[in-house]
Amino acid sequence: MTVTALCHGEGCRGGHDRRRASAGTRLCRQCRDHFAAGVAELAHLYEECGRMLGGGAPGSLRERTTGGDLPGLPFNAAAADVRARIVSVLGSWSGLVAQQRGLTPPPRTAGALTAFLLRHTDWLAAHSAAAEASEETARLVRAGRRAAFPDPARTIRLGACPRPDCAGALDFAARAGERAGGLVIVCDADPAHRWTSDRWGELSDSMGSARPTGTVGAPATERWLAGADIARLWQVPMGTVYRLASEERWRRRNRAGRTYYNENDVRSCFSRRAARR
Repeated sequence: MTVTALCHGEGCRGGHDRRRASAGTRLCRQCRDHFAAGVAELAHLYEECGRMLGGGAPGSLRERTTGGDLPGLPFNAAAADVRARIVSVLGSWSGLVAQQRGLTPPPRTAGALTAFLLRHTDWLAAHSAAAEASEETARLVRAGRRAAFPDPARTIRLGACPRPDCAGALDFAARAGERAGGLVIVCDADPAHRWTSDRWGELSDSMGSARPTGTVGAPATERWLAGADIARLWQVPMGTVYRLASEERWRRRNRAGRTYYNENDVRSCFSRRAARR
């Protein structure tokens, strides 16, 4: 199979600094990993959208329909549509793999289809349709996030400002669908104390020493973060968040159909990962 030297992945297409594809494939290592993480995330987004089928999270905006809502039958059409598309897209790519590799297709469930595609990620990365698979998966992940996490905006209190002699606290405004690099962490006492969200990894390590005088040894404030916020703050794919939450056994809580993870567990996990690197 002949492949081009430049990556055809969704993360490189159309860019001025396209990376070279890995040997024998049509995707660079970053786009291949991003594709695999997207496939893994789709299974989790399928479950998250399932929790939204009752009409959406409290306080979220709902589309107005002619004649009003049907009594006793709240329904989130966007979440239902995404769930159907996830099974359809995963099923179509699994069918391609099974047909061309002479394999038995997996059961038509999000979990089984995801597991099957993850076992054949490298084969798909070398296929002539790798670009389309990468792009369609990324597009569906974005749609799934919008349907599963429809909050227009929310502010997360992250902790005490680490600047010397500052009594303020850091706030992070998270908006669904916004690019992580444009999000800003700001001190509520001094707006000049601000960091872009891609600095959160190093910033979080310095916050432990920013407690007020007299609180040495006091337990850290317990906070809970949604998976999407963890992905934005630590600059990782949602698939990685779900994998680490399971492997590291992060403490979790469910509120209004949404899962939140203990921030102390999350921070410790990413600090250990950074130390190993």
